[in-house]
Amino acid sequence: MVRGPSLAALAWRNIWRNRRRTLLTLVSIGFGSMLAVLFTGMQNSQFGQMVDLAARLGGGHVTLQHFEYLDTPTLTRTVQDAAALREVALHDPDVERVVERISGFVMLSTAGQNYGAAFIAFDPAAEDATTLSLIEAVSEGEMFRSAGEKGIILGKRLAENLEVKLGRKVVYTLTDKHGEIVRDVARVSAIIRTGAPSVDAGLCMFPIDSLRETLRYAPKEGIQVAVFLRDQRRADALAARLASRVEKTVSALAWHEIQPDLAGFIAMKVAGMVFFEVLIMVLVAAGIFNTLFMSVMERLREFGIMMAIGYSPASLFRLVMLESLWLGLVGLVVGAALTAWPYYYLATTGLDLSSFVGEGGAEIAGVAAPTTMNVYIFPENLVAIGIAVLLATLASGLYPAWQAGRVVPVESIRLV
Repeated sequence: MVRGPSLAALAWRNIWRNRRRTLLTLVSIGFGSMLAVLFTGMQNSQFGQMVDLAARLGGGHVTLQHFEYLDTPTLTRTVQDAAALREVALHDPDVERVVERISGFVMLSTAGQNYGAAFIAFDPAAEDATTLSLIEAVSEGEMFRSAGEKGIILGKRLAENLEVKLGRKVVYTLTDKHGEIVRDVARVSAIIRTGAPSVDAGLCMFPIDSLRETLRYAPKEGIQVAVFLRDQRRADALAARLASRVEKTVSALAWHEIQPDLAGFIAMKVAGMVFFEVLIMVLVAAGIFNTLFMSVMERLREFGIMMAIGYSPASLFRLVMLESLWLGLVGLVVGAALTAWPYYYLATTGLDLSSFVGEGGAEIAGVAAPTTMNVYIFPENLVAIGIAVLLATLASGLYPAWQAGRVVPVESIRLV
């Protein structure tokens, strides 16, 4: 009886009997693996950056807000004690930062122009570029120094539309917590430029305490508590945990519930990439199948002799399956060698796509698309690709292995 280790050694020798064909097969497996890793890594990096940027532009990876605010986003839908919600969120081990915000819509007026815009009110002492990307987008002027400062920051296109410059006054009109119209005046402290046209043309910022006074909010009252995670993929789990820890009047929403347009775009792109990778695996599997099938057809007489001296059909089946397994394992090694340098270059340097995007930049669902193509692949995705390659290789060997086990010794020995 032939034992497993001897069969594995025999399978290893068999795949090298036709070196040229084996090398071509290994290169195809390696090239397919490289494409899968690089494309998945680009997807992970690009979409991860977009999700993080969307979180830094809006309400974080998870947002705590009034349960009716998502459907009716008015400044009357407040959370009464944002500071207490912040403390609840900070006790979760997945949470990295938590900040309080007020957001909504405002009418801006100058001597000659009127424009509506969205706004974000924040505490400059509690936030930085890791929680609010707009802080690093200042192109003129200075960021607020305190939460009680009187001032306003405008997007570049919005400032141009209002025909206003640094230091000039802007009248802003909005509704307070009681639904009454209130007005106030602020000087332009800074102008921001993000590269996202809708943001530059339709967003302004206020210091949070100053706006609280205008809106007649209580000192701890706000619209949103933005929660930032170390890993945005855990947003749903965190939202579920926080929902069980806060009052029923407060909703805990993951980023994709706040930004459905961006989530839909990412889902569509992920589905397209999965289809493309499946197509690559099918093509690779077809090449492996051709190699194994031709190898079996060329060795029918040999298989007949092996069965005549005591090998069982099951042993021959295992032999061919071990050959396909060897091809898959060595192909993954070749794939790792082919992938190493391109992955390192894209991970550390990346490809600058700004010349293709143009001066205005590209925008997706209100979020500026990255202008540098980098890669970062999550470990579980890398493992999934490796398993998929091995399964495709083994699946390609099933029919040739079945054919090898069906050889009739007497008839195959007569073959010349």
